[in-house]
Amino acid sequence: MTSINEREQMYNLCRDHVHAYVYAELQDGRAVDGIITGLDEENVYLAVPIEHSQQEQGQHDDNRFFGYGFPGYGFGYPRRRFSRLILPLTALAAISLLPWY
Repeated sequence: MTSINEREQMYNLCRDHVHAYVYAELQDGRAVDGIITGLDEENVYLAVPIEHSQQEQGQHDDNRFFGYGFPGYGFGYPRRRFSRLILPLTALAAISLLPWY
């Protein structure tokens, strides 16, 4: 179990990197990259990029029906490029900044 001091250090590190692209390593060995979009006393909120293969999985149920006067109604909504991930601060082992190209 992590101490309160470790959680405060992780909170301060995340607070300093809000809206930055980071690589987060978790206590269980997994790793996630994403943009820190928010933070509270317990959790950090990340916008995680969706891989191309994950986007294709969602296309099977994506039927587009066009209304009357098809050209005036457009082609629907663009695909989502990010999904939201909520992680508890106590689950984070390390955070490092990634270059933004």
